Order: sequence, then structure tokens, then C-alpha cells
Amino acid sequence: MKKLIICSLFTTVSLFLLIACGKKKDDAQEEKVYRVEGTITVDGRERTFLLNLPPTYYTGSGFSLVIAMHGGGGSATQFETSSRLTQKANTENFIVVYPEGVKSTGPLGARTWNAGTCCDFAVTNNINDVKFIAQLIDKLVADYKINPKKVYATGHSNGGMMSYRLACELSNKIAAIAPNASTMVVTQPCNPVRAVPILHMHSVLDEHVPYNGGTGNGISGVYAPPVDSVLDVWSSKNACATKAQVVVNNSSYQFTQWVNCSNSTLIHYYLTKDGGHAWPGGLPGSLNGDTPSKAINANDLLWNFFKQYQLP
Repeated sequence: MKKLIICSLFTTVSLFLLIACGKKKDDAQEEKVYRVEGTITVDGRERTFLLNLPPTYYTGSGFSLVIAMHGGGGSATQFETSSRLTQKANTENFIVVYPEGVKSTGPLGARTWNAGTCCDFAVTNNINDVKFIAQLIDKLVADYKINPKKVYATGHSNGGMMSYRLACELSNKIAAIAPNASTMVVTQPCNPVRAVPILHMHSVLDEHVPYNGGTGNGISGVYAPPVDSVLDVWSSKNACATKAQVVVNNSSYQFTQWVNCSNSTLIHYYLTKDGGHAWPGGLPGSLNGDTPSKAINANDLLWNFFKQYQLP
């Protein structure tokens, strides 16, 4: 009897250890990843991006994707830090990806986007950044739980310019855009296949990309068309029946909108009277960067704007 009890006890302990070991193995296999530093190859060139998944990713589905593009000379990690967009994405449960422009071969290795006439290395070498973003969207939609109808683009400076180019050439993949401290500098006719909702943010103190047009001190002598004229062009493309209306004009900012547009599309324009060439509500983009506006918060505005829209 004593021998039988000992054997039974040994068997029970062995089973417990086996189950415990098996459980640890399963837990390791189910390790959840929320941050991805990825690459894809486009036209024989390796392109890089940083992806952030929200805390609810593994229990949810049908997530929105925001494509956030850094300014000229910036990077994915730099723009993530200065914009604080990841914190907003984690709170509001959307996916954000920070793609990177190509790095120049010069001593600074500055990354830029080919938005048309700007900027630098990407333009000089005719980098097809539209193709890069199109393939990146396809990859992320295939690999992650993203609703393909809820893909949006935003960006600062050169990245904002790239947002406008995407609105012109990828309106079948991008539901809305929110450029900051930028303008539209496309060199080919802008022919979106549908009306594109636009939220533009700028500061009257921006000397790099002047809101009223001209050659700023940060884009290598490239002429920047006035923001008003750019948005007037888009109001025509979006078939807006109502001209620009100033809704708010106080000591902090001016808010202008174009309404009664095709497919209930809106165009919003926030012009702050503080800040400079920086992400409103964020951090300076560099040690010598301009102080961001405190009059508005770019992340709050863009997300409230984006979530109103999806592709048909």
C-alpha cells in the first residue's frame, strides 16, 4: 500500500511539472508584440518604418491606420517623440506607422520625401515615395488587423507636403489627410479620384514654410505656394459649394472652413498666432527647433477629424 501511494504521488507531481512546463512554453509562444521596426524593398531600395500597435490590438479588430511622416532631416523616432502621436494612438486605439524618407549620401544623411519640388535628395534622385507608401499600406493591411477603408496620412513640413501628394495620387487608399507646417508642391496635375477631406495646421510665425507663400529659410529656396491658394484649389477639386468661411478668429488662432463639398467632405484650416515651424501641442523637433503652438493640439484635432471619414 505504501509503495502504491508513493507511486501515485510521484505520478501526480510529474503531471503537475509537465503541465507547468507546457504552460510556460505556450506563454512564450503567445508573446505579444506592440512595436515593430520593419523594412520593405521598393525599386531595389530598402525602406524603413516604425509601427506602433495600441494596447487593445490583440483583443480588437478593424483598426484605423495613421501614416505619420517626419519633416526633412527628421526620422521615425524623432517624429514619434516630437509629435507625441503614439500616446494619442494608444489612448484612442488606432495604429500609427512612422515611415522614413530616403537618407541622403551627404555627411548629414538627411532623410527627405519627394513631394514634388521638395525636398533635396529625394527629389534629385526622383525617389518614388508614392509607390513606397502604397506598398506599405498594402503590407500593413495584409499583416495587421487594419480596416483598409480607414487609412489616413499626416506629416510635418516635408512630410506634410508628401501628404498632399498622396491625396492627389493615392486618394483610393487614403481617406483623409492632415498636413502641418507645409504646403502643396506637386509637379504633376493633381487628379484625385474622389473628394479628399483635409485638415491643415500652420503658424503665422513659421519662417521655414511661410503660410502666405514665398521661399522660406528651411526648404533650400523652394517656392512655397500660399496655403489659402492650395486649399482653394482643393475646394474646387472637392466641389465645395461654399467659399472659405472664417468661423473663429481670436487672439490664439483663426479657424477657416470650406463646407458643402462633395460626399460631405470638409476642409479645415487652423492658423495659430503662436508657435512656429513645429508640431502644435508637441515638442520642438530638434535642439534648436521652434516652440510648438499651445493654441491647438494637432493630435486631438487630426484624430477627431479623421474618425469622421472612411473610404467608400
